[in-house]
Amino acid sequence: MSTLVFVTVGTDHHRFDRLMDWLEEWLLAQEPGRVRCVVQHGTSRPPVRAECHALLPHQEVQTLFATCDVVVCQGGPGSIMEAREAGRLPIVVPRIARLREVVDDHQVAFARHLARLGKVAPAETAQDLRDLLDHALRDPSAYRADPQEASGAEAVERAGKLIDELLLAPRARRSLLTRRLRRG
Repeated sequence: MSTLVFVTVGTDHHRFDRLMDWLEEWLLAQEPGRVRCVVQHGTSRPPVRAECHALLPHQEVQTLFATCDVVVCQGGPGSIMEAREAGRLPIVVPRIARLREVVDDHQVAFARHLARLGKVAPAETAQDLRDLLDHALRDPSAYRADPQEASGAEAVERAGKLIDELLLAPRARRSLLTRRLRRG
């Protein structure tokens, strides 16, 4: 029986080839038939040894979140929230601004914050991703989450919006937004 891994880069127009490279390297090291990997790669290059789709209908994405053994996603609040609502602890690879994967580093800050809360499994290096995926093959149940935490999804979405506001706000408004973030 193969392990189903669902990987999504979300719908952002920026390329995320770094994740595709890391994933492809891991897939090539797997015994054929051990892993079924479905990838929504957007504008990124599709990795070999995966079932690749530039974009999938939203209903299909939700079905994959609900039926896969493990989710790997970028650090956007939407993907994280939907994975959590489907009862998955997502492996999160945040996009990085200096690599032109996103406009700023809000995903790094957001993913690290959620990792501290135990809401995501962070993968900031290729080795992190390999280790987490290898662990998923050994124990897929480690990547299950309580779908009853859906109410937390609103908090995740709100935090993401506040982080976006904070990063885009003029300096004078940042202290006010920072206080709002701390209050929750």
